[in-house]
Amino acid sequence: MTDRTYMRVRHDMPPGHVRTPAYLRGKIGWVERTLGPFPNPEQLAYRHAGQPLPLMRLRFTMAEVWGNAADGHQDTIDAEIYSHWLEPADAPHAP
Repeated sequence: MTDRTYMRVRHDMPPGHVRTPAYLRGKIGWVERTLGPFPNPEQLAYRHAGQPLPLMRLRFTMAEVWGNAADGHQDTIDAEIYSHWLEPADAPHAP
C-alpha cells in the first residue's frame, strides 16, 4: 500500500506566459515533494507582484506521459509545477 498523493495537471491551454509544460497537461503524477511557496512566474512575466504559491515536484511514469510510445514504461520524469495548475487525480476533467 502506498501513501502517495496523486495529482492531475490541469488540461488548460491559456494564452500568454505559461510555465507548465504542455506535454504534462492532463497527465497524472504523484507528489514527490513540496518545495515551498515561490512567486508565481506567470504574474512576474507581466511585471505584476507574483503571488506566492506552493511549488510541487511531481513524478510521472513515462507510460503516463508518452503512452505506448514510451520505451521504459516504468521510468519516471520529475517536473516542478505550481499548485494552481494541479487538481486531485480523482477530480472530473476534460480529456
